[in-house]
Amino acid sequence: MQQTYELTVGKLKRTLPIIPISKTTAIASFVLLGDAELAHYAAVQLAAKMPLPFDCIVTLESKGIPLAEELSRISGHPKFVVLRKSVKAYMVSPIQVAVSSITTTDQQKLVLDGTDADYLCGKRVILVDDVISTGGSLEAAERLLHQANAKVLAKCAVLAEGAAADRSDILYLERLPLFQLKEHC
Repeated sequence: MQQTYELTVGKLKRTLPIIPISKTTAIASFVLLGDAELAHYAAVQLAAKMPLPFDCIVTLESKGIPLAEELSRISGHPKFVVLRKSVKAYMVSPIQVAVSSITTTDQQKLVLDGTDADYLCGKRVILVDDVISTGGSLEAAERLLHQANAKVLAKCAVLAEGAAADRSDILYLERLPLFQLKEHC
């Protein structure tokens, strides 16, 4: 099996390591954190696809943060909201939901600070992440935003992985394959 995957997003190319996540499946490990060039380029491309008008961008901790920041800047929205993975001491009346993801073995949670929930109440939001795969994280984020009475107008990502690329309810720039591992006898 190949050890890397060559990803092309518009004019940019990245070499991604292929990492097993189970006995039968591997992923091309895409990490947007620290890649300012790709975060900016992807934000410009996604901004052109996003529905208007909207009030706020929301992302999930942590790899979607650079994309959310760039999208906020490009679209003229000075604030974006991050759904956290744990309750923090500074949070006021946080709300939370359980989430399952393809890249984690244990169940996690998403947490929205009550202050941010109040801010999002009645707002039209764009939900962004780096990669959409099974959709478990996005589904949990939508449940959390529904609890805050925010309306999700669109779900966006740089990449749609595996079967997610066939979804009609997401906006993304490129497909990312899943890799099947052969079991050894």
